[in-house]
Amino acid sequence: MPPVVLALRRLPSPRLTGLGAGLFAAASMFVIGCLDRLLFDGSPLVYGLLFLPVSALTALWVREADLVTAPIGVPIAFAVGVVPIAGGPGGLGGRIMAVVTTLAVHAGWLYGGTLVAGLITSVRKVRQMGRRQRTAAAAPRATQR
Repeated sequence: MPPVVLALRRLPSPRLTGLGAGLFAAASMFVIGCLDRLLFDGSPLVYGLLFLPVSALTALWVREADLVTAPIGVPIAFAVGVVPIAGGPGGLGGRIMAVVTTLAVHAGWLYGGTLVAGLITSVRKVRQMGRRQRTAAAAPRATQR
């Protein structure tokens, strides 16, 4: 086996609950949004590009029992992280309008990250169903011996 694969297998593989995965994604995106505002003056490109790996990690790290929560929590995390970079005039109403406008203008990144999470969780679910089917098919053969 290639050394890169062996090194990747040695990395920890956290399994987050649905709530934990959502909190991980929301906290990560909020920190990314704050850093983006601080370092890149709220660049939507930087924020969007960093949203994609957070979406992938969220989908990879969620438990198999909670796979459906990753594509649901990721868009919420995107909205949470947009708050620091949205800007807007003073006041609560201006801030809310800035967030809504930012979400509408950068919906491509939102859809892309949600698609990444959805594809990863779908593949994981299909693999899980295949393992269950193989286990169920092997069980009667084991009892017949």
